[in-house]
Amino acid sequence: MALKLADDTRFGFQVTNWSREAAIASVKLAEANGYESIWAGDHILFAVPILDPLLQLAQIAALSDKVTIGTCIYLTALRQPAASAKLGTTLDHISGGRFVFGMGVGGEFPIEFAANGVPHKERGARVSESIEIIRKFWSGEKISHSGEHFEIPESQMLPAPVTPGGPPIWVGGRSPAAMKRAGTLCDGWISYVVSPEMYKKNMADIQSHADAAGRGDMSYGTGHLYFFRIDDDYDTAWDKATEHLSRRYAMDFRNPAKRYAALGTPEQVADAIRKFHAAGVRHFVMDPTGPAGEENDQLARFAQEVRPLLSDL
Repeated sequence: MALKLADDTRFGFQVTNWSREAAIASVKLAEANGYESIWAGDHILFAVPILDPLLQLAQIAALSDKVTIGTCIYLTALRQPAASAKLGTTLDHISGGRFVFGMGVGGEFPIEFAANGVPHKERGARVSESIEIIRKFWSGEKISHSGEHFEIPESQMLPAPVTPGGPPIWVGGRSPAAMKRAGTLCDGWISYVVSPEMYKKNMADIQSHADAAGRGDMSYGTGHLYFFRIDDDYDTAWDKATEHLSRRYAMDFRNPAKRYAALGTPEQVADAIRKFHAAGVRHFVMDPTGPAGEENDQLARFAQEVRPLLSDL
């Protein structure tokens, strides 16, 4: 058996919209340049300012009836699963079924977990159990649950989602536990800070887990959040990406930027995209890096100068 990947390749981008005007600009940019999706990241406490992703996506859903919206990724362990189920149902309704619920564990900022009363070491198990509960609620039927972390008496969440069974859940992560979660519980995997080689290996692990769970031939979403910087040459792009990403993650990101970002001329960025496509990625979430204020220019350049080079994908 083999997981069925999408026949076409899609591109979206990640945003943090600080105002209604910024959200309108993001939607206009996406629709004018052929981007199929807009995504928002999630942290409650982070090294740089960040807004809630679901509220941002609700605004985007109201401004566009075309683009898919998605979280990349929602830190599910920080929330109660019933609340997450209700939020997912709501976004599924107001977007008309255009919502992808990207979920994950997180953990690189332990202070988030302490601030929310969630033991850091329990985060993976909480995500897996939460996904089970969320899917139960999305059935629209009466459900109950008794697990390691959550006890839910018989209850029913209405309305059910517009999408039968609920919006697709794409899980993030790179660990063996995350790959098992991706293969046994989820509808897709969305990665970040991995190489094409790592992506290919992890897809093989996901396939093995899906086979063991009797899901090995299901339709499966494959995404990758990809930092990028287009410039006149590789070194200039590398320098600008390093400065931005080091500030964003509060660490020296120079070597990771070289390994995990698509950098350089349009041709060099296109070559990097091709390697991930060969590894199995069918939905790219582009994340522009560099000086503040240049994000939309970078996204426009990608659409106009890089994507035509990838027309055969």
